[in-house]
Amino acid sequence: MKVVHAQLQSILPIAMRSLLPSENIESLTEIRLRLSYPVQLIYLNRTVEIGRPVCLDDLNFCVNTASRYSPWNAVSMKEGYLTAPGGHRIGVCGETAGDGIRTLSSICIRVAKDLQGISNQLPIRDSLLIIGPPGSGKTTLLRDYIRKISNTGKTPICVVDERSEIFPFSCGAPCFNPGRQTDVLSGCPKGRGINHVIRSMGPAWIAFDEITDSKDCDAMVQALWCGVKVIATAHASNVNDLLLRPVYQPIVESKVFSSVAVMHPDKSYHLERITR
Repeated sequence: MKVVHAQLQSILPIAMRSLLPSENIESLTEIRLRLSYPVQLIYLNRTVEIGRPVCLDDLNFCVNTASRYSPWNAVSMKEGYLTAPGGHRIGVCGETAGDGIRTLSSICIRVAKDLQGISNQLPIRDSLLIIGPPGSGKTTLLRDYIRKISNTGKTPICVVDERSEIFPFSCGAPCFNPGRQTDVLSGCPKGRGINHVIRSMGPAWIAFDEITDSKDCDAMVQALWCGVKVIATAHASNVNDLLLRPVYQPIVESKVFSSVAVMHPDKSYHLERITR
């Protein structure tokens, strides 16, 4: 397993960095900072409260560091999250003003991990959708499956990494190994990015994280028409839940995916067929 520990640590205020464990970090899933309460370290099977109460300066420091003090990097704050160096996602809550957060009250840092070999039971055959609730490990499985296809196949795979979370870059190099046949397009909206790589990179596969709207679905259908296979993730607890959600109807009706990997609470998964 790989966690970009130094970059995770750098998000936190200097006085809090010693709270971050250097051992057993592979079981750390989230770090939560709530105004006036101690820091919470969320592990797979336990929660630890540690340190002094969080103040507003701590929250502002995390956001400014994650965005690297750049308004361009902070654009996604309107959606309630930031992507920090190393691919760690920072969710924010507080008092809103217009399209953004005016005053912060809490932060959730979701720890990005690279687990190699977890996709071994997934066949390299057809387009695949990975589903599960937030925090269930969809992106981690997606990352390893992309690498598996890239290293075992003879055709290119393009990753449209809108939030720079799948294969984040640091100093011009990817933090996680994407595989020898992988091309990564970072920071581009999924719909536009899919069209871009189809026209310019000639992929046999396209991968991206989190279907969020009908534009994503339309772009996937277009990729299918171009003979490109798709790997993606979506929020749904099971196949029936997926079939009932209107946003996913275009890909269900177009039969983009014939099989689904369903995530479990313990980060394991199983394969199901879409029979509709």
